[in-house]
Amino acid sequence: MTKEQLTTAFKALGDPTRLAIFQCLRDCCPTAAFEDDGRIRPADGPTVGEVCCQITGAEKITSTVSAHLKELRLAGLITMEKRGKFVVCALNPTTVAELAAFLGEKTNACC
Repeated sequence: MTKEQLTTAFKALGDPTRLAIFQCLRDCCPTAAFEDDGRIRPADGPTVGEVCCQITGAEKITSTVSAHLKELRLAGLITMEKRGKFVVCALNPTTVAELAAFLGEKTNACC
């Protein structure tokens, strides 16, 4: 990751709500999405509505959570995929691995 990408990612995670969303996506287990006709299908991650419910307790998606999800997506931290009438969210494994590698790096350079 470039310094600019790292800065963008850490800036996105610097907001308490976005950090809570990131943690929610990190900790969530596989979920199922329910279609209008009652069919159940597997989902690779929670829907936007489920994330909103976890973060705010609201039954509907709020514009605030939508804005935070957008910032996380633009920072490359999450993916959002439209599946029918649902949007499924997940952590971006590539970016998370790059952040983990950066945080685990040791350099021999001192101040």
